[in-house]
Amino acid sequence: MTLAEFQQSFWRELWAEHASSVWAAQPGLAVYRNTVLQGCIDALRSLYPAVRRLAGDDWLAATALAYAREQPPSDGGLHGYGARFPDFIAHALAQGEHADDWPWLSEVARLDRLWSESHVAADAPVLSLAALAGPAGPDGEGLARLRLWPHPAARWHRSEDWPVFSLWEAARSAKDDPNPPHWHGQAVLMTRSEGAVEAVELDAGDHALLVGCARGLVLGEALDAALRHHPMTDPGAALARLITRGAFTAITA
Repeated sequence: MTLAEFQQSFWRELWAEHASSVWAAQPGLAVYRNTVLQGCIDALRSLYPAVRRLAGDDWLAATALAYAREQPPSDGGLHGYGARFPDFIAHALAQGEHADDWPWLSEVARLDRLWSESHVAADAPVLSLAALAGPAGPDGEGLARLRLWPHPAARWHRSEDWPVFSLWEAARSAKDDPNPPHWHGQAVLMTRSEGAVEAVELDAGDHALLVGCARGLVLGEALDAALRHHPMTDPGAALARLITRGAFTAITA
């Protein structure tokens, strides 16, 4: 067996649920496998704290173990591990006994993931309202032809059906009762100010405007798209809210 063949065989056995006859006689393999798998489980516990609180540690640990065996890490750095864990949670619920209990859990997991992404995203200047006002700022017609670019640390998500922000925020802050007062869809914006990730609920129109800007639409087109889907949106107020919350980094022609 060549070194490359040995390494490939070892890697397969490391993530297999049961050792093959070739490796079963190696007493150190089980210890090493358990250590590596436990590291993956602990990483997912850390990266998905809202899921852990809402679903319980036992369920999360079992689901994390199944995920690690199916999708092992690609490198030694586990801070970015688990990008597909929200989708895996959705599949696990569909196949298990809690689909009716936690139909929103994968959506909450997406917010955990977005928080981690925002936390480690690149630094960049934050666009201020002052850049759009005053003598140096563009007029209304000129502004409509410009593009606003989301900040590298900005992350957003909208759930049509579930109060994901309320559930997620209650779990992350360890409230005694995570049940939201109203069960309706919510949108969320996460930004990072001075090293700390901040999360706020977004109006549906604000979310649509941000999505349009992220697609590269000029501001006028992005506002038109938001109004088509959410006619009650106040364009000026929506833009001001997003800028004040640090959603953008630059404005260009």
